[in-house]
Amino acid sequence: MKNSELMIKLHFLIKCLEAEMPEYAEYALPENPKQAFDLYRALCNVRMPSGDTGHTLPDAFYIVQAEVLKSITEKKGITDISDLPSAELDPRLVLWQGDITTLRTDAIVNAANSQMLGCFSPLHGCIDNIIHTMAGVELREKCYQIMKAQGHEEPTGGAKITPGYNLPARYVIHTVGPIVSGWLTGKDKEQLASCYRSVLSLASDHQLESVAFCCVSTGVFHFPQDKAAEIAVHTTSCWLDAHPKTTVRRVIFNVFKDSDRDIYRKILLG
Repeated sequence: MKNSELMIKLHFLIKCLEAEMPEYAEYALPENPKQAFDLYRALCNVRMPSGDTGHTLPDAFYIVQAEVLKSITEKKGITDISDLPSAELDPRLVLWQGDITTLRTDAIVNAANSQMLGCFSPLHGCIDNIIHTMAGVELREKCYQIMKAQGHEEPTGGAKITPGYNLPARYVIHTVGPIVSGWLTGKDKEQLASCYRSVLSLASDHQLESVAFCCVSTGVFHFPQDKAAEIAVHTTSCWLDAHPKTTVRRVIFNVFKDSDRDIYRKILLG
């Protein structure tokens, strides 16, 4: 998509969102694609689910949004999990460093909070924000429907599954990791292990063959990176061993930081 076409589409999306949220309508339309996308993203980040506001977006918004998001993802470069080499320690496991929103797989894992509505901080760098941004506004709407039906926040260690919408991944599995305050406890470790078991069970229940985990709880939730990786690999391997008839055949450990990559390499090399 050419920059001129992208700008027209982004301006359309911004105007639709500002019509819903007139308190943000005083912002001038940006004059370059990066600034325009940042404003569009920020507006999506702060937008409440329509079930709470009664607002609705026009059908054309979703069509244009899909064109924009898929074009941006394609420009970044999509990685197919079939092209990734397996780990030496276990052929069922894969280590991959990159942007999880560009991964073509059955499901990617989102490190969510207990509300499960995505991150409301404009342009925040957390994976929750980025996944919701690149999936589109439909993802928050779907999460809202699921949580409203549930009637309470998601417990730590639990998980929910949604479509991937505009992502290359077919599904997103959202899990709530433990927040570590002070010393790492046995409860923290068990709750993190529960995240991995919950995700794998959901993936298997939905007949999925591949799932890509992010580094759950290691960001703003302060779980130590090395311990989190040990739990991730050990729990996943044990779960796969205990479920030989599962449809899940490949599990990808997605890392973004070099430090996480080095930790997983050590573990997976044996």
